[in-house]
Formats: sequence, structure tokens, C-alpha cells
Amino acid sequence: MKLAGIDLGKEPLFLAPMEDVTDASFRFICKEYGADMMYTEFVSADGLIRDAHKSLAKLKLSGEERPIGIQIYGHIPEALIEAARIAEEAAPEVIDINFGCPKHKIARRGAGSGWLRDPEGMVDITRRLVRAVRTPVTVKTRLGWNEDSIIIEELALALQDVGIAALTIHGRTGVQMYKGSADWRPIAAVKANERITIPIIGNGDIATPEQARHAFDTYGVDGLMIGRATFGHPWLFREIRHYLETGEELPPMGVVERVQLAKRHLAKSIEVKGERVGVLEMRRHLSCYFKGLFNFKPVRLQLVTENDPARLYDLLDYIAEEWG
Repeated sequence: MKLAGIDLGKEPLFLAPMEDVTDASFRFICKEYGADMMYTEFVSADGLIRDAHKSLAKLKLSGEERPIGIQIYGHIPEALIEAARIAEEAAPEVIDINFGCPKHKIARRGAGSGWLRDPEGMVDITRRLVRAVRTPVTVKTRLGWNEDSIIIEELALALQDVGIAALTIHGRTGVQMYKGSADWRPIAAVKANERITIPIIGNGDIATPEQARHAFDTYGVDGLMIGRATFGHPWLFREIRHYLETGEELPPMGVVERVQLAKRHLAKSIEVKGERVGVLEMRRHLSCYFKGLFNFKPVRLQLVTENDPARLYDLLDYIAEEWG
């Protein structure tokens, strides 16, 4: 698969943009474990225009994580266009428009999946944004706003016609949020449409190597985007790649290896964000790296309350000794 002139190889795996998850330190880890292309946390167009510190911080990219896309969201067309121009200054490989986030605080204002209630407006702003920047533009969206408006096939054609470089489709509606199961059949219909020439990337409920193999074989997508399943499990990319290439499963990652990973992730978080913020924002990850360990609750509580990096490293060594 090629995107933005880059050969991503056969059956590429993408890290989905996730708010407060896919920051620079997490992307570093996911790249280490085999993600072929990654996206930043989604960035508010309004925040970029206001020069909001938190939004601008999300635009800091490093060479080690490329190729990478910056995803932006918003409900005001002029703000989205200006935000795309600001994002372009960070020199990402692509700029992605978030037409898929179902969170109520975003969708109710008409941003994210809220755009699916106005498909003509969605296509129009995409056309304008493609013309406004030199960087290739991609889109991530859903099947439609609700079950009565599954419009993804005609929408995909319209978005392709205005110049997007690739389309990622999550197999749920906006109203559905993350409930139920993702329906990949409409995604397959888009890919099978003979008029579709851009890459189609499937997204939704890919959490195991077997599910990844099934998605490629059954639905014919060009790539897979994986989101929530990587949280606390970034080595999923390595497991999937091994299975795609060999048909065999890797053995589960042991506790000692997970401890080593947690240490690298913590060090990177502190390097990128400083000691205080780096430790605070690692808590959500540290508590998830050791799911399933027997009688682990007291230690997990320490992982999410300790502020001293040295004590955290000692605690991680203790985990390796006791559960490794």
C-alpha cells in the first residue's frame, strides 16, 4: 500500500489517533513494536488557532516516529482550514480530518462524527481543505450518523472525488459510539466498488492477530487501523505482524519484558514532557501493562499514585522480581 508517496508495504498496520493516549511517548513505543504509520492525538482546530499550549504541544514530531499524520477536528470550516495550515508547518506526511469521533461533547457541536449529519458540508469542507494545503489529506469517518443513514459508500466516492489520499472507515455509526460490534460489511462494499482507487483502511474491533488476518482476507482492505486494543498492549503490532507473515502466534509477553517496556515508556514520557507531567501522564499506561496479574491491586494503586520517578523504577523492579 502506498500513501502520500510512501510505500508502507503489504498489509500495513496503523495506530489510530486517541485523545490522551497516542502522545509522543506512546507513539515511540508503538513504532518500536511495529506500527507502520501512526497518528497524533486528535487536535482541536479551535485550540490551534487560539495558540492553545496543549494543542500546539501535540504538533511536535520527531524523525523516529515517521511516517506520521496529524489529525484535526472542529465544526467551523474556516477554523479547520486555518488549523490545517498550522499543522502543515510541522511537516507531517498527511493531515487527517476527524469525521468520526462519537464523543457527545464533540459530535453534538457538529464536529467529529457530527459531520455525518451534514454529508454535503463534510464533502465541501474536505474539498476546501485539500485545496488549502500542499500536504496530502486523509479522512477518518464512520458508516453514517445512524442505522437509517449508512451512507459510507456514496460518501467515500464523493470524498475521493474532492482529492483525499486515503480513507479510514470505522465500522460503526456515530450514534452507536463504541457499543455493539463493528460492521465491516459496508467497509468491504466500499473497497469492492470499482470506482474506488484510493486506499481504504478498516477500523473497529481489531484486538487479536486472528481478527487482523480475518479482516484482510474477508473484507479486502488495504490496511488496518488499531486503536483501543493497543492501550496497555502496544506490542500487539508485533504479534499481528508475526501472525500475518507466519500464521503462527507469538508467546505472550512475560512480566519481565513488560517491566522493561514500562521503563522505556516512562523514560520517554519524562524526556518529552518533563518529570512532573511525564509521570502523571504515564499513570494510565502503567496501570494497564500488568493486567491479569494475581493479587496485583495494591501494587497497581502505588503505580497510579507515586510521583517520584526513582520510586516508580524501584516499584517496576519489584514487579519483575515478584511476578516475573
